[in-house]
Amino acid sequence: MKEVQSALNTAAADDSKLVLLSAVGSVFCCGLDFIYFIRRLTDDRKRESVKMAETISNFVNTFIQFKKPIIVAVNGPAVGLGASILPLCDVVWANEKAWFQTPYTTFGQTPDGCSSLTFPRIMGLASANEMLLSGRKLTAQEACAKGLVSQVFWPGTFTQEVMVRIRELVACNSVVLRESKSLVRNAMKGALEQANEKECEVLKRVWGSAQGMDSILKYLQKKIDEF
Repeated sequence: MKEVQSALNTAAADDSKLVLLSAVGSVFCCGLDFIYFIRRLTDDRKRESVKMAETISNFVNTFIQFKKPIIVAVNGPAVGLGASILPLCDVVWANEKAWFQTPYTTFGQTPDGCSSLTFPRIMGLASANEMLLSGRKLTAQEACAKGLVSQVFWPGTFTQEVMVRIRELVACNSVVLRESKSLVRNAMKGALEQANEKECEVLKRVWGSAQGMDSILKYLQKKIDEF
């Protein structure tokens, strides 16, 4: 998260027109590493839960405040925070093989990435609850139909399709791109900041509790048993 923040901060200050966010390999993002979480929470649950929630808050806030367009090329599965930050970006293109899931309740966590606000606004309350409460997995086509994804491209030509469109955007005036994003985004910025703050306050309480830690441990044990 800190490396992505650093890259965005660098891009915010240089002469680039936009940011393209993607991943190498067949997976876009697996979400938070709960093995790392458990190790940290075991040391000092209250202190570490605050630090982790603040790290997520700062990470998400970097996306909310970023003034240049953020284009996302989802090359594979996007899970948890990897899916929840997508509405904070400006254009999301997905590989046909990509899928999207926010199984928060399964591993004893509450929503993050402003998804408690953005998901209901984008896809409606019923579909948002299916993702945030039931952990429903969306295919790339379903995510596109629900408004989480802009367009879906075939795997064999995914990179080429993305780069053709990126070149078209880069040919535009940088001021026009920034101002256009500002017009679309500014009305929601305050609400996003509030949602991020509220979500992270809840995460502190959940992770700082014995029940919260127990839920994560049960989830990890289940995954080990399945393996």
